[in-house]
This record gives sequence, C-alpha cells and structure tokens, in this order.
Amino acid sequence: MDRWLNKTAVVTGASSGIGAACVVDLVKAGMNVAALARREERLNELKNSLPQDLQDKVHVIKCDVTNEADVVRAFRWVDEHLGGVHVLINNAGIVRSTELTKEGNTSDIRDVLDTNVMGVVYCVREAFQQMVANKVDGHVVIVNSILGHCVPYVPGASFNIYAASKHAVTAMTETYRQEFSNAGTNIKVTSISPGLVDTEIVSEEFKKSGHVMLKSEDISNAIVYCVSTAPNVQIHELTIKPLHEKF
Repeated sequence: MDRWLNKTAVVTGASSGIGAACVVDLVKAGMNVAALARREERLNELKNSLPQDLQDKVHVIKCDVTNEADVVRAFRWVDEHLGGVHVLINNAGIVRSTELTKEGNTSDIRDVLDTNVMGVVYCVREAFQQMVANKVDGHVVIVNSILGHCVPYVPGASFNIYAASKHAVTAMTETYRQEFSNAGTNIKVTSISPGLVDTEIVSEEFKKSGHVMLKSEDISNAIVYCVSTAPNVQIHELTIKPLHEKF
C-alpha cells in the first residue's frame, strides 16, 4: 500500500457494513478517504469513532449514488479539495424483498437497479475521467456478489432483480477492463464477489436461519489486498465464500 500513501480513496455506501470497514482499513493504511453515503449522521459517527489522527483523514460527503448530480458534485469536491481520486471502492448496494412477478413492485425493482447498476455507472465514469485528467494510474474496485455469477435456489427466498443487477456488474467489469485498456491507461478494475456477508442488507430472519456468513472486515481485507498488488498485476475477479457455505 506504500504507493497509495496520502493518496485519496472514494468509498460509496460508507455508512455501514463493507463500506465502513473499507474506510477504517484504508485510513489505517495511510490513505485519505472520501466517505460517501446518504446517511451523513452515520458517516460522522464512523469518523468520530476513530483516533484523532485517523479522523483527519476521513472526509464525509453526503451523496446518493442514484442521483447523477450528487455523484458529479461529490467527485468535483474530491478533485478540488483532495487532489482527485486514486482508488474508487464502489460498495453502495441494496436489496429489496419482493418477487419479479409480484404486482406493484416497480419502485422496489427500480431502486435496486438505480443503486446497484446506475450508481456504479455514474461513479466509475466520474472516477475514470478524473484519473485520466490527473494522469493517475488508479484502481476501481466494484463490490459484486456470488449472485453476479449464479442464481442459487434458496427455499423461501427470492433474489428477484438483485441477482440480475449483479450479473450486470460482472459484465460491466469486463467492459471497463477493455475500455480502460483501449484508452491506453494503466487504470485497474477489480470485481469482488462475496458470498453471504453479515451486513444490514441481510434480513434478521435470514441471519437466524443458520447460514454461515462472512464479516465486513473479511471483504475489506480482500479489497486492501487487491489494491496493494504491484502495478503490473490486476486481480480481475475475486470470489470470497465463508467456509461451508452451501450456495
């Protein structure tokens, strides 16, 4: 991580779970972190929970990744105040409890696609343009899911549009790899596909069902590993499962 010392990372969905763990691990590694989320109060709580020297490295930005103007505004602030983005952690993601065939669920379906797909589109576009303008050999990390590669049958559960949104992310990752290369840049892209992780998006009922789960810190540790690889090494896809996962 030495080459990222005092450089800037942007983390979306930073108010809890994997995003919050990434904020902590990246500032501990010496990076400045722009922490983006809709819940500004949660971001401030996370920042204030850190030692003073680390608090100074966390920059709270209220941002809804489904709002293109919000994303543009956030990245402009990072460019003007933090010297631009060097590492982007696309972590923001949501799940909705519904079924594809259920009536009246259009809003739920659209919310998932707007966050999990369009949020990535907006953030990667802004980060890439900024990296190119600033001549930065940066790194884009997208938090995907094993559901971006398969749709397991789990009795009593419907993954509805969530799995499709993550399959889109899988395809987008390869498209980004090609576009970054074709543009003549050394910007890396990595997809991280965890199995079940104990975060807020997993219902309490499902957590009580006995399924083994990863911790947010497990995923953050893997992200730091991917970002710390040598400039000539690109981990394109990393799948992480808890031991004995049945999916």
